[in-house]
Amino acid sequence: MAKRILIVDDAAFMRMMIKDMLTKGGFEVVGEAENGVKAVELYQELKPDLVTMDITMPEKDGIEAVKEIKQIDPNAKVIMCSAMGQQMMVMEAIQAGAKDFIVKPFQQDRVVQAVEKLLK
Repeated sequence: MAKRILIVDDAAFMRMMIKDMLTKGGFEVVGEAENGVKAVELYQELKPDLVTMDITMPEKDGIEAVKEIKQIDPNAKVIMCSAMGQQMMVMEAIQAGAKDFIVKPFQQDRVVQAVEKLLK
């Protein structure tokens, strides 16, 4: 069975790009959220195997969303997606419970590799 993934990014273009990469990599994208509030709601509803989470978003950023998701499910697997120059935020996200991070602009092999590593 394909592993189920929730994609969280405030940019529709980025969600589409990640979805395309993951689908080609053999994963099933079960949901998309444009902010941290929606991410937490969808996590509870869909119970995905993994979440890709943007850091900078309106309403609730990725770090706050990771903290909430980890409270709901301590075993949640979250990969942070960050732009260059967000190293401090990436460290904060890892401390909040994220398992890995990928840097924009994304390279398909790196995205698929990070997801596969966490889902083994």
